[in-house]
Amino acid sequence: MIFSENKVSLIFSRNIICLVFSVIFSFFISIKQSNALSHEWVGVPKSEYGQQLWDRQSIKRNEDGSVRVLSKFIPKTKSEITKDILYTMDINCFEKSFRDVNVSTDEVNGNFNDFADWQYPNGDELILGVIGQVCRVEN
Repeated sequence: MIFSENKVSLIFSRNIICLVFSVIFSFFISIKQSNALSHEWVGVPKSEYGQQLWDRQSIKRNEDGSVRVLSKFIPKTKSEITKDILYTMDINCFEKSFRDVNVSTDEVNGNFNDFADWQYPNGDELILGVIGQVCRVEN
């Protein structure tokens, strides 16, 4: 079967258009992913155990009125066993309570437990610092 020049030109043009759209789509997807992984870490006063940070860009209001935020604990002494721990926590600003809905050492891990029990900080300076700062920003 012999193609005319017009058919070959049409097929070539379609392929070029598809390639351009694929590149543009990939570019926007990569921008969205890089923005999702960018953080604006805010530290609370250090304790004898280490440092706690929370991400200002991750704050989201939940349907129940609580606030969800990404937090990171950096232990005072690090080893192969003790690594930075990422917490996605819900905070009830009214009751000054929290629940860890995800705990991991890898930001990509998304095993959320929205049924975790609410807890009180019981004097934990780092958690109290996160609750206080996040609730001030949200109110």
